[in-house]
Amino acid sequence: MFVSALPFDGVPARRQRAFGRVSFAAAALNGRTRPMRIEESGSMRIRLPKGEGAGLDAVLVNTAGGIACGDRFAVEVEAQADASVTLATPASEKIYRSDGPVSELSLKLSAGAGARLDWLPQETILFNNARLDRRLEANVAEDARLTLLEAVVFGREARAERVEEGLFIDRWRIRRGSRLIYADTLRLDGPIADLLQKPGVGNGARALATLIHVAPDAEARLEAVREQLSSVQDCDAAASAWNSLLAVRFCAVTIGALRAAICPFLLTFRGQPLPRVWLS
Repeated sequence: MFVSALPFDGVPARRQRAFGRVSFAAAALNGRTRPMRIEESGSMRIRLPKGEGAGLDAVLVNTAGGIACGDRFAVEVEAQADASVTLATPASEKIYRSDGPVSELSLKLSAGAGARLDWLPQETILFNNARLDRRLEANVAEDARLTLLEAVVFGREARAERVEEGLFIDRWRIRRGSRLIYADTLRLDGPIADLLQKPGVGNGARALATLIHVAPDAEARLEAVREQLSSVQDCDAAASAWNSLLAVRFCAVTIGALRAAICPFLLTFRGQPLPRVWLS
């Protein structure tokens, strides 16, 4: 028989939660983009694989292996004047079930004069009963270029999982030259699977993605983007443009269909290969 040597006062032990933060800045030096500042704490890490081009490819790693109830993470990335930075993740980010506490993820991006910053993580997968509050803030100089892509999958497809209950809050705020040009908040609370069935919400989709492109010529690219989207199959996709930004939405029933639409779109739209970690 096992007898605990520790007293029990009737109060459950407090869970050990994961916390992580990364703050990263890059600058253009002698025609190439170089890291200038790297700050890491907790379970967040940033890795800089050797690249062949003048830009800098960075990989954001969560050594905790996912996000669980009550975890908190923060990422800050700055592409200084004329720098070119692409950030990706090595795998899908998993948001595990929660018995109450809400996990928090904060992302702050900054692109200086003449800079290019691409935020291209792989999809976020929400488990049944997951609870996540995510905030994205971006500040872009008037002549800078920012491309954001975020994909969300509700439930593990291999297990035929439905997100019957949960919480997903996704807030985006983008400023260009200190002026707010994009504000969007998505809140799915409660019976998420039922909400996604509604025509005005997901129309049965369980894999969603949003691409936002901010650049001086963003609006001029709208017709070319719509022409490219016209050939997309098994995925609803549409584009609009205003305020020097271009917005593209993707909705699909499966993650396979979503990726089949997104990958060729990104290749053509960016004119550059996909991040290496997407192909591993």
